[in-house]
Amino acid sequence: MKKGFTLIELMVAISIFIIVMTISMGSIVGVFDANRKSRSLKTVLNNLNLAMESMSKEMRFGTNYHCGAGNVTVPQNCNTGGTLMSFLSSDNAQITYRLNGETMQKRIGSGGYIAVTAPEIIIDDLIFYTLGAATGDTLQPKVIVRIKSHVGAGKSRSDFTLETLVSQRTFDI
Repeated sequence: MKKGFTLIELMVAISIFIIVMTISMGSIVGVFDANRKSRSLKTVLNNLNLAMESMSKEMRFGTNYHCGAGNVTVPQNCNTGGTLMSFLSSDNAQITYRLNGETMQKRIGSGGYIAVTAPEIIIDDLIFYTLGAATGDTLQPKVIVRIKSHVGAGKSRSDFTLETLVSQRTFDI
């Protein structure tokens, strides 16, 4: 009766063990990478959703929508889209949103612009469409906001597109 393992049997067993552990470690590292990417995507999406939600709420209660260039205190439609949106807030402050490089920015009154989105988020495109901005027309003022953005680079790049429609709360007569 055999009482031990031969050297070849022992080496085969150790080799099989090393192969199994290498595959297992690769799987564990992959799960950790996926978890890290998932957490960063969640953080980025939460930031982008917060920026869109706060902008939408301000617009909803605002008046005198102005889209595009020119005097931002004069209501102006923007059927073809613009990268600047300005309106009068519910507390009579002029609020302006714009795309500056890869960042969405906000200005209150005549102050300076501040970034609204996190630095990790790259805004590729920010478009505002405004309809019914002029008073006395038959359209209730509304704004369509579309944000195309991404985070990361290479294999870990994730693209996002958010779009929302904001209708002015106060009745436009």
